[in-house]
Amino acid sequence: MKLWRQITGVLSAFIDGVAACLVAVVDFVAAPATVRLVEGADGNFTLETGGKRPPRELRVTIADGTATCSPGAAPRIKGRRVELALQPNRFFFRPLELPRRAGEFIQGVIQAQIDRITPWAASEAVFGWGAPVDVAEDRISVMIAAAARAQIMPIVQALGAIGGKSVSVTTTLPDATLVNVFDQSAGGSERLRGARRALTAGLASAILLAALAVGADLVIGGQLRAQQAAVAQRIAGQRGLLRAGADAKTNSALARLERRKNETAANVIVLEALSKALPDRTYVTELRIEDNKVQIIGITDDAPSLIRLIEKSPHFSRATFFAPTTRSSSDPGDRFHIEAQIKPVFSPPS
Repeated sequence: MKLWRQITGVLSAFIDGVAACLVAVVDFVAAPATVRLVEGADGNFTLETGGKRPPRELRVTIADGTATCSPGAAPRIKGRRVELALQPNRFFFRPLELPRRAGEFIQGVIQAQIDRITPWAASEAVFGWGAPVDVAEDRISVMIAAAARAQIMPIVQALGAIGGKSVSVTTTLPDATLVNVFDQSAGGSERLRGARRALTAGLASAILLAALAVGADLVIGGQLRAQQAAVAQRIAGQRGLLRAGADAKTNSALARLERRKNETAANVIVLEALSKALPDRTYVTELRIEDNKVQIIGITDDAPSLIRLIEKSPHFSRATFFAPTTRSSSDPGDRFHIEAQIKPVFSPPS
């Protein structure tokens, strides 16, 4: 639970920061026109536009948190930024001496010192300060102007009620320097809440869509993956059947006969090759062809030369005598017995 609270706290702070940035960007891009309300000695406010008073005096009276406007004043305030110049008698002024190096982070120092130099805590006051003034070699002095927040906020809220888009509060320091003590959108809280609601709704929608996408992936994606696996299994089965059929065809007796026919030379080709290889005065009396081997028996004038002539043929190889060569008085030459390997003429079809 503690971890969950920490996570929600960080997320809430992040959303608040983004909402504030969005409101600030919108205010910067669509900066409204400015009007100025100057408080008089009688406590009433005189309206100025563009630093000048209008042709006729427009006045605003604020009492008990309610603004009462002279004719024509309210339309000039509605939708515009109001610079509210208050009388110095509403503020508490106090000089603050600081080391010179404190000028680099003077805002934080003054905010930390407000409860010491004024009657209010920093959260209970509106305050501003003038430019630092050198008072010694290593020290500076800053004039602080502060007032109770409870005194200023009813005026700001009254101006927001009649249409002021934003309000900044200024006053005059004893040295006649103008200082800003408060700057806030009169309707800023409501716009900030609206932006926060929109961001929260958008984030919730994104989380919901992400959850739906994950759920769809788990359910629908699982089904699709199961179907894909089944299809892949069926394809593998069909490929196995095709391979088995091809192997069966290759190993069948018909395939073996066809392969033997293609790998074994025809007898007529063997006879033609022998007739070309043997010389004219060589006579074949016997011819035997078995598988890839041929045996020839005959009579010739020069039996040893037949081995070389037969091996020169592209159709035969490894020609040898398988019986002794003899010669009789009745034969016109030597009787030879030669066998050779027959080379396949055709390669099997692919």
